[in-house]
Amino acid sequence: MDFLDTLKSLLEGGQARDRTGYWIYVRCGRCGEAIKARVDLYNDLSIREKGDFRANKTLVGSRRCFERIEVMLTFNQNRRLSGREIVGGDFITAGEFEAAESS
Repeated sequence: MDFLDTLKSLLEGGQARDRTGYWIYVRCGRCGEAIKARVDLYNDLSIREKGDFRANKTLVGSRRCFERIEVMLTFNQNRRLSGREIVGGDFITAGEFEAAESS
């Protein structure tokens, strides 16, 4: 995808493909705020003894209650998501996030 295709995709409401990042979408369990965050697959991951990777993120919303949401992600050796856990909120889809942002 060249620059003009990327720009066109963004202007049409799409999202350019992110090859080095993994996007997570969560909803705060306390106030319901939708939050989006990016995990850099080459800088945010810690290697574990098994040879797989782990990423821990603490997310805080910016609009309502400022509650901490703890996200723990596990990735296989190919940096593909293999497990996820959350404390203080729920995982949502990108579509649910977009709907919450537009309302």
